[in-house]
Amino acid sequence: MVKMMSNIKNQNLEKWNNLKLITEKSNKKVYFKERDIFWLKVGENIGFEQNGKGDKFQRPVLVVKRYTNDMFLGIPLSTTLRDGSFFFQFSFKEDEISTALLVQQRLFSSKRCIKKIGKINQEDFRKLKQKLYDLIFDEDFCPSKEGAIPKENCK
Repeated sequence: MVKMMSNIKNQNLEKWNNLKLITEKSNKKVYFKERDIFWLKVGENIGFEQNGKGDKFQRPVLVVKRYTNDMFLGIPLSTTLRDGSFFFQFSFKEDEISTALLVQQRLFSSKRCIKKIGKINQEDFRKLKQKLYDLIFDEDFCPSKEGAIPKENCK
């Protein structure tokens, strides 16, 4: 069973590597701003890093900070509802809650952008940025797994 899972992971990494090579050659210009939400080619990643899904290894990503025309700090989104210091829930589509995976924030190239799908409202964005700041710079936080750190350390 473990060997079969390893083979599937290796196949996905190979498929992603081929798509990544094609994506790197792209000269398509994508314009983005802070608060925009795009489908991105996130990829097949390792360990606990968030993967994309489907043939394009895609996942919705929120643009948190635009650094240049070609790169930004982004946070992958999920439709799985999660609580704790690592997550922020908001809605940008009617009747659908999204969870920002704050702990998965990272730098993205605009070459990974597929298509804009929405925008987070200003108030939710302000709250998300504060929660992200607290996660990065505050010593007290609660990870997603129960018992990973003492409860008295959690806000």
